[in-house]
Amino acid sequence: MNLLARDGDPIVAVATAPGRGAVGIVRASGKSLADVARAITGRELVARHATYLPFRDARCEVIDQGLALYFPAPHSYTGEDVLELQIHGGPVVLQLLLARLLELGAPLRLRLAEPGEFTRRAFLNGKLDLAQAESVADLIDASTEAAARSATRALAGELSRAVGELAAELVELRLLVEATLDFPEEEIDFLRQAQAQQRLQALQQTLQQVQVRTRQGALLREGLRVVLAGQPNVGKSSLLNALAGAELAIVTPIAGTTRDKVSQTIQIEGVPLHIVDTAGLRDSADVVERIGVERSWHAIADADVVLFLHDLTRLHATGYAQAEADIARGLPQGVPLLHVFNKRDRVDVATLTLQLPQVWSDWGMEAGESVWISAASGEGLQTLRYQLLALAGAQQGSEGVFIARQRHVQALAQTRQHLDAALRLIELDAQAPLDLLAEELRLAHQALMAITGQYTPDDLLGAIFSSFCIGK
Repeated sequence: MNLLARDGDPIVAVATAPGRGAVGIVRASGKSLADVARAITGRELVARHATYLPFRDARCEVIDQGLALYFPAPHSYTGEDVLELQIHGGPVVLQLLLARLLELGAPLRLRLAEPGEFTRRAFLNGKLDLAQAESVADLIDASTEAAARSATRALAGELSRAVGELAAELVELRLLVEATLDFPEEEIDFLRQAQAQQRLQALQQTLQQVQVRTRQGALLREGLRVVLAGQPNVGKSSLLNALAGAELAIVTPIAGTTRDKVSQTIQIEGVPLHIVDTAGLRDSADVVERIGVERSWHAIADADVVLFLHDLTRLHATGYAQAEADIARGLPQGVPLLHVFNKRDRVDVATLTLQLPQVWSDWGMEAGESVWISAASGEGLQTLRYQLLALAGAQQGSEGVFIARQRHVQALAQTRQHLDAALRLIELDAQAPLDLLAEELRLAHQALMAITGQYTPDDLLGAIFSSFCIGK
């Protein structure tokens, strides 16, 4: 469906969630809905006032009684005329009212709304920028209190304001560069006179601060994929159960009990963590277990954080060190890794702590970030939780964080790349070609403004708004 070709049609939809409820809402939006509003209510409605009255079908029989609210353009959510009818939330009565509106609006080509089309119109009519429009869906989908509050901040424009301040500084720098290009006869050392290098460095520092907040916001929205990896019987399933507070995975002393991935989402400081338990990593003649191990490696490759579990009771067992070294060689580079030493309740911690440097050497690994726990007793689990957040780049507490998406994170990263390229041009040559500098600044500005929708292609808009619920 080409939404751009149909953006002029008036639209209508049930705006409340499917199912039964005390109240249901049918919402319509379009350029000329006054006649439809008058026909369904039988009177002139006072703008932005709730009116209690009956809604009638084509035979003048009452469908239901409820509240009617009429918002004339441009003072509405979409910027068009908006009509909202609130009645009892039964699916049948809502469909009857919806059908009557479609009948009355037929001369205007009133049609059913597509997912996200009301918010899309709000964006197209300048009521919301794209970042704010996305935060509407994020607020609806928020799974934690922290995510909901952060989505509210984004909807209020905090992300947009941060982007706007960056854009203003960038535009000023672009104007200086391009003005100099337009007047080449002026023998002015532009880069020195305009302090271009200092301006770029200051811009990068501001951008870095926005990037930190945006990454935190994306983490609140999307969560963190944490994969438990290690040999069989090191306590991966026990740790999953301990973190989830439920017996999700089967735990036995038999090696290879876990044959496939088991997942559970938990929350730490409002951040959703998607914990994935995997099959123990080892060579096996069992066909089913081999498939499970292969899936484990795929899960590890897709992880945001890997917890490499070690069994403190088996550190000096024959073949254990070689197996640990084999697993370590297969772990992906660049993925945050936390070594989790399990079963501390069953060993002499002081003695093993002294032996740890030799253990790392036997495994062929450098000492890394680690935590000692007991999945059985719960000792060390709170420390593990906070180390997980630290590895993910999360800050404790979410005050001041706005919800964000990976799209925003990537756009800021592209902006940073072009600013870095512009700065290198200046640092390498005080007489750097201004046309190349201007192009890098233009590309940085374009990447930045994609966040709020100024340079967003139509196919991306379609993908974004199609993920919304119908009626929003």
